[in-house]
Amino acid sequence: MGDWLDDLLAAAAFLTRIPVPHRASPPNLARAYRAFPLLGAAIGAAVGAVYLLSLWIGLPVIGAAALALGAGAVLTGGLHEDGLADLADGFGGEDQAARLDAMRDSRLGTYGSLALLTSFVAKIGALSALPRSEVLVAMIATHALARAPLAVLAAAMPYARADGLAASAGRPDPRVALTACVVAAVIAFVALPAATATIAALVTAAAAASVAALAQRQIGGQTGDVLGAVEQVCEVAVLLTLAARLVRG
Repeated sequence: MGDWLDDLLAAAAFLTRIPVPHRASPPNLARAYRAFPLLGAAIGAAVGAVYLLSLWIGLPVIGAAALALGAGAVLTGGLHEDGLADLADGFGGEDQAARLDAMRDSRLGTYGSLALLTSFVAKIGALSALPRSEVLVAMIATHALARAPLAVLAAAMPYARADGLAASAGRPDPRVALTACVVAAVIAFVALPAATATIAALVTAAAAASVAALAQRQIGGQTGDVLGAVEQVCEVAVLLTLAARLVRG
């Protein structure tokens, strides 16, 4: 249990803006990937709670959803959103070197702006469509599932460059990647009906594989921005899927 607590604290320090004391020095970031879904579940619960609180005090649905997602971005420092924007801007380059250079550029371009706008609006629409009774479980499952593929891709994909956030975190062991997937699946199946959880897991895998295949073709591997984009694409895909199923149900 001590190792799991170390990993959860390392994941919180790596993925959020929460000041976290380190029990292990230096933290084992490569092993901490297995705790990403647990931390994701906590982030999802926080976003859902802000949304429900906003509705409780009388805010309109769309406004409450926007504030909740904004609170989530503040909590994580927009880490994954930044990856999505950089990836969208970079993949407009003419060759691999130009794409990687564009991804390092801190300026936000047209493609990045459109990607963030599309992601944010899609999540607002999905969150605002969820029945209130399903908000917390949907957000917990979504954020847990969306972070599990990061461990898999970090373990399996080559680095597109030797430096950067992904390389500095280290390559997780395949057992760590498998553990992250199991943890995310358990959370999803506890939070959701079995059929819905199964579909959400399949959607997660398909979304992650699609972004990974695009990254492999465009830049020859993974970077921190690729992993951030994977999380965002999975989050959007799963949340839209859950909104469709839970509203219909």
